[in-house]
Amino acid sequence: MVSQTTAPPPPVSSPGPATPAPDAPALAAPAYAPGELAALAARHGLTVSGARPSLPAYVRQLWGRRHFIAAFATAKLTAQYSQAKLGQIWQIATPLLNAAVYYFIFGVLLDTKRGVADFVPFLVTGVFIWTFTSSSITAGTRAISGNIGLVRALHFPRASLPVALALQQLQQLLFSLGALTLILLVFGQFPRPSWLLAIPALALQAVFNTGVSMAVARLTAKTPDIAQLMPFVLRTWMYSSGVMWSLDHLLQGERVPHAVMVALEYNPAAIFINLMRFALIDSYSAAQLPPHVWAAAAGWALLCGVAGFVYFWKAEETYGRG
Repeated sequence: MVSQTTAPPPPVSSPGPATPAPDAPALAAPAYAPGELAALAARHGLTVSGARPSLPAYVRQLWGRRHFIAAFATAKLTAQYSQAKLGQIWQIATPLLNAAVYYFIFGVLLDTKRGVADFVPFLVTGVFIWTFTSSSITAGTRAISGNIGLVRALHFPRASLPVALALQQLQQLLFSLGALTLILLVFGQFPRPSWLLAIPALALQAVFNTGVSMAVARLTAKTPDIAQLMPFVLRTWMYSSGVMWSLDHLLQGERVPHAVMVALEYNPAAIFINLMRFALIDSYSAAQLPPHVWAAAAGWALLCGVAGFVYFWKAEETYGRG
């Protein structure tokens, strides 16, 4: 009997480390120095996203958005009292009610009307013109924060927002001037050639208001707490601008130091208010105006208009970020 032997199975080798495949040739990216990258981007027309344009280019962009600015201002003005039953009547009623309250408190209770001719036209003109400035500045505090969704969603010159809000306040003032004209007629102030001086006075005030509004817009975009302080600043400014009383009477005598007297006389809000009073009220004479008042008004408008615009433009790339 022949025995069959079974051959042992072949040894099983344990798995070892895989043999690495030969390296594929890597595509090495060319190395560029930072200066070379900038030159390469410029050669192909690439720019930094959200970068601040030059000042002339920014002015051109803003001018190109002029139709948007006008439409935005009008839409804001229309929507302002859309929930009120009286609607747009409040555009005229609000400054009239303010004037009535100030007349009762200052004219009747405190008797500031003593020695002031045509006190009602004097007071109402001051209230309407001051409201134009204070409302423009208050609107500027909300120019960025109140439109943050628009700022983050669309690319446009951010200066469009404070400019549009200042334009909205100018449009509202034009509505109020109808009521002011009626009050002047009722109290015996009839149209005369000097009324035409109201046009350059309001134009200078509008430039001044826009510049201050743009400066405040940048400040509050970075530090929102400034918006909470602004009502106190504006109230102090109003009391020192002769809205409810005559600065000319207040500064008579030796009670006020000369430096304080000059500061109050050339306070920009007081200058614009007094120019409008001089234009519209017969009894308000040139003797009640400080010397070189038109030059001072133009200087304030130019200084604040240009400085406010440049100050806002320098932070263009920061709005809506962070």
